[in-house]
Amino acid sequence: MAKNLLFFCLLLSLLALSLELAKAQMAPAAFVFGDSLVDVGNNNHLPVSVAKADFPHNGIDFPTKKPTGRFCNGKNAADLIAEKLGLPTSPPYLSLLKKKDASYINGVSFASGGAGIFNSTDSVFGQAIPLPKQVDNYVEVHKILVQQMGSSGAEKHLSKSLFAVVIGSNDLFDYFGSSKLQKQNTPQQFIDLMATSLKAQLKKLYEFGARKFMISGIGMIGCIPAERVKNKTHECDEERNFWSVKYNDGLKAMLNGLKSELHGLSYSYFDTYSVMHNIIQNPSAYGFNEIKAACCGLGELKAKVPCVPISTYCSNRKDHVFWDLYHPTEATDRVIVDTLFDGPSPYAVPMNVRQLVSS
Repeated sequence: MAKNLLFFCLLLSLLALSLELAKAQMAPAAFVFGDSLVDVGNNNHLPVSVAKADFPHNGIDFPTKKPTGRFCNGKNAADLIAEKLGLPTSPPYLSLLKKKDASYINGVSFASGGAGIFNSTDSVFGQAIPLPKQVDNYVEVHKILVQQMGSSGAEKHLSKSLFAVVIGSNDLFDYFGSSKLQKQNTPQQFIDLMATSLKAQLKKLYEFGARKFMISGIGMIGCIPAERVKNKTHECDEERNFWSVKYNDGLKAMLNGLKSELHGLSYSYFDTYSVMHNIIQNPSAYGFNEIKAACCGLGELKAKVPCVPISTYCSNRKDHVFWDLYHPTEATDRVIVDTLFDGPSPYAVPMNVRQLVSS
C-alpha cells in the first residue's frame, strides 16, 4: 500500500513538472539558420573548415567552461533565444546525423560560421554551410518529423515553432573583399540580390511548414574591431555601415511584401543595427566601457590576430562589446536578445518575438 502511494505521489509530481515545463515553453521548437553569430557547433563537424571555434579561449564563460564551437566567450544569441522560449538550445544538425535516436522535436540549428545567403560566400573560409544548403537540411528534418508525427501533427507543430534567421554579414564582407563581385554588380544590385535570394529561401521554408519567422537585420559591420583596425584613427568604416543600412531597408520591404504574398506567415524583423548603434553611442548605459577593441586576440585593438589559444583575453568580459575581431560578447548578445524578445518598435517590427510566438 505504502509503495503504491509513493508511486502515485511520484507520478503526480512528474505530471506537475511536465505541465510546468509545457507552460514555460513559449514555442514547441526553434529552428535556427544563419552564420557564426548563432552557430552552436555545426562547423566542428566540417573536416576542412577554418571557420571554427572549438578551441580556447572560446567558451571561457560557457557553463562547462569549455569551447563548444560557439564564436563567443559564453552563450551566444541562439542559446539566449532558446532560454527565453523555455527550450533547450537547438542542437547542431551535423551532430545529430551520427545519432540513431536523434530527436528533432524541440528544433535544430543549421547555422554555420562563415555562411552567407549565397552559395559562394563560404569560399573565403574554406568551408561553411551556406543558407540554401541549410534549408535543404531542414527539408530532410521535415521528412523525419512527418514520419514521426504524421502530416497534420507536424504541420501543427511547425506552425507554432520559431524559425530564426540571422544571416547576411558574410555576403557583404565577401562583396567588399572581392574585385570580381564588385565588377559584376554595383553595391545596390548586390544587396537587392541578397534580399531576393533570401526571399526564395524563406518561401521554401514556408512551403515546408514554417509560419513564424524571426529575421535579424545586419548589424554595424563597419564598427567591428576587424574593420576599425584598418583605420589609423580606429573609426568605423562608414561605407560598410551605409550598405548595411541599405540592405536592412530592402530586407524590411521584402518581408512586408512576403507577408501579403503568403497566407498565415507572421514575422518579427529585428533591427540589430540600431541596437548596436545605441550601445556604441552610449556604452555606459549598457554596462560597457570598451567599444573598439576585442577582448580576445593579439595586436592593435586585439584585432590583428583572431582569438586562438596563443591570444590574450580581457579579465572582465562583461565590459567589452566585442569578444573577438568579429563577434559580440555574451553580455552584448544578452542586450540584443532582450531587445528582440521584448523590445518596442522600431527595434522589433511589426512585433517583437514574445508577441510573435504568442500570436
